Formats: sequence, C-alpha cells, structure tokens
Amino acid sequence: MHDWPYPSWIAHRGAGTLAPENTLAAFRLGASYGYAMFECDVKLSSDGVPFLLHDDTLVRTTDCATLPADADRVAGHHPWQVLSQLDAGSWHSPVYAGEPLPTLQAIAHFCRANAHFLNIEIKPTIGTERHTGEVVAQHAAQLWRHAAVPPLLSSFEIPALEGALASQPDLPRGLLIHALEDQSWAQWLHHAARLRCQAIICNYELWDAESVARAKAGGFRLMSYTVNEASDAQRLIALGTDGVITDRVDQFHPQS
Repeated sequence: MHDWPYPSWIAHRGAGTLAPENTLAAFRLGASYGYAMFECDVKLSSDGVPFLLHDDTLVRTTDCATLPADADRVAGHHPWQVLSQLDAGSWHSPVYAGEPLPTLQAIAHFCRANAHFLNIEIKPTIGTERHTGEVVAQHAAQLWRHAAVPPLLSSFEIPALEGALASQPDLPRGLLIHALEDQSWAQWLHHAARLRCQAIICNYELWDAESVARAKAGGFRLMSYTVNEASDAQRLIALGTDGVITDRVDQFHPQS
C-alpha cells in the first residue's frame, strides 16, 4: 500500500473496556466517541463461521454456564448455532444483558455503512492457525469486495498470516509482536518481510528510536497496542509511529 489509508487512533475491541469487548454495542459506543477505526479479534466456529471473540474459551465473556455442565468451553469447538445463542454482554454490566457474539459479517456491515476502518486480529483456535487465516481472509475479501479501503489483517500467529497471504495476497497484513524474548528484531523484520506485511503492530513498550528506525527502514508502518496513558501516546507520536490502539476511547480524542 503506497498510501496508508488508516486513521492513527484505533479503538481496542470496539470501545476498550467501556462496553463488552468485541460486540456491536462496543463498536457503536466507540463510534460515539468519534473513532473511525476499530480493532477486533476473529476466530472460527466449528462449522466455519468467522465471529468475534478474544479468548480461546467462552468462560470470561459469555454466559457459557448455561451450556450443559459437561459441554466443551473452547469457543471454536462449537457450531455457530450454539454460539449465537450466548449472552456476551451480561458479564460486563446489566445494561448490556443479551448482547450476542457478532459475526464478522455483522461487523463488516456496520463498518461499511458508517465508513469505518477495521483491524481484524486473527485469533485461531489451537491447531487451526493456517486454516483460520485462510478462511478469515476469504470472508474479509468478500465482505469488503467493493470497499475503497480493505480491513487490515493481523496476527501473532505466523501460520495464520501465511494462510491469509496464500488465500488473499492483496489484503494488507500486520505482524503482531508481544516480546523479543525468543526472536531478535532482525528475525521479526525478516518474518514481516517474508509475509509481505505492510505493518508491524507491537506491544507499545518495544518501540524506541532504534526499533522505529529499523522498522521504517524496512518499509513498514508502525502501530502500537494497548496504549492507555497519555505520556505513552505522546512518546509514540513523537517517535513517528502510525497508529495507536487504545482502550481509553473516553480519554483520547481521535481528531487531535
């Protein structure tokens, strides 16, 4: 992408912690604060429907206790018909009771109707990394087929990005990096180049003058997660990074 089309402020999981994450309610709330770009997590149901959920299991953010006591709690082991019946809002607060898990299709319709941008983090169920990348990319390409700006696909899982690249090479990709414990900057940059990524999305603490210079020299756009303090945001902006993912949609004004 010769011209980077994405806004510099991105609402984490829709509206950070102000609404139940990865729901349409969170997206609507984030938009009410002026955000035009959102980050969300997408995985596959057992019958191949892309839907929004961060965790491997349903325990933290749904009422999965309503499932039979011996039922599997791993989200990706259930068909969409079961997942679509779960309450994904009550865990956050009573006002969101009954909020369902949304499909990627529902989020795409919301974003496209409102001219919003999206960063889709591919969150595979263990053992389905490449397949999930392939299928999510296929759905994204179809859902945004006439859009001027496609979603940015990202993942911590290299096989997921390999699948996305093989499936839909024209969609932009970003490599997520949490820490440098097992790989050097040179190795991460090599992975990003091999995967033909347009962006590197880091734990914000990893960006400093040296790492910014190295990533920019490689031709990458630079993004950061999850930035919730004004001093951190100011440092990242001063370093010349391109995007800040935040929970604090009520504190940071995306127009500023």
